[in-house]
Amino acid sequence: MTVALDAEAPLTSGNLVALARQGYFRGLTFHRVVPDFVAQGGDPRGDGEGGPGYSIRCEVTHRRYARGVIGMALSGKDTGGSQFFFTHSPQPHLDGRYTAFGEVTRGLEVVDLLLEGDTLIDVEVSP
Repeated sequence: MTVALDAEAPLTSGNLVALARQGYFRGLTFHRVVPDFVAQGGDPRGDGEGGPGYSIRCEVTHRRYARGVIGMALSGKDTGGSQFFFTHSPQPHLDGRYTAFGEVTRGLEVVDLLLEGDTLIDVEVSP
């Protein structure tokens, strides 16, 4: 699948790119998949509690949580790190509450097929 990241959320997008370039996501799983809601991954512990050891601030954007949007998972304000999610369907109740920082531009059917425990084999970054 291909994801285009937003310039409107430079800290969040830059954080994801930096982690991907370090190979951080390689071998991690999607630990939470809720049909018709989200598929969430990026947690090294695999239980929804892990992260990279630091937090980044929230960046509220104008992007709406439509189907295929990528957002930063949070446990509270300014607690983003490495966990992210893809929306399976529009989720207007998330708008303005979680940093939406990109969208799937190719391979959206992959998001639909994700199951809890599926592994991220690799994340490639291209300009």
